[in-house]
Amino acid sequence: MRLRNKPWANDFIAGHSNIVIQNPKEYKGKWNEIFGNNNPIHIEVGTGKGQFVVGMAGANPNINYIGIELSESVIVGALQRAVDAERTNVLLLNENAEDLTDIFAKDEIERVYLNFSDPWPKTRHEKRRLTFKTFLKRYEDILVDEGEIHFKTDNQGLFEYSLQSFSSYGLLLTYVSLDLHKSEYEGNIMTEYEEKFSQKGQRIYRSEVKFLKK
Repeated sequence: MRLRNKPWANDFIAGHSNIVIQNPKEYKGKWNEIFGNNNPIHIEVGTGKGQFVVGMAGANPNINYIGIELSESVIVGALQRAVDAERTNVLLLNENAEDLTDIFAKDEIERVYLNFSDPWPKTRHEKRRLTFKTFLKRYEDILVDEGEIHFKTDNQGLFEYSLQSFSSYGLLLTYVSLDLHKSEYEGNIMTEYEEKFSQKGQRIYRSEVKFLKK
């Protein structure tokens, strides 16, 4: 899907540098200082327009959330949502997921959320999938011991691939649903894509995995 250019995005982001943090690599190992507390930090990689991360921040005020989104034209939607909600426990980063280990230190993050990531269905693009082993290594490098990944998608192929990738990496599967909205799972916060897909009757797949202690 082609993204619509938003020429005002830069100015809007620059005007809210207290939410969209500039030069985040300077704060590696210091994110609790930025939040002003020692609450756990959860990150969403590929936060889109922010419905999930802002919703989670509202539902869990004692957890700090950071939404990471590469596209400026998309992250401005998340920024507007965060501004409107007046959450003090949510920040945004206009950054690439490949740079996670330059932004966060070991043991700094407790949970990673991957919601409706690009499936990159062609085999030659496997390395771009956010559940590919090189990304799993990045998550491991910033997570606490037994840190978790929570993953949701509407794409069955990506879900099956991801479960295999998690297993090959040695992650422990602690939860799986092949039809989330027909399950007994409680506390689900939907993303924009999730609302759209579920209204069309599409299945939502969800899993939770965690890294084992070394």
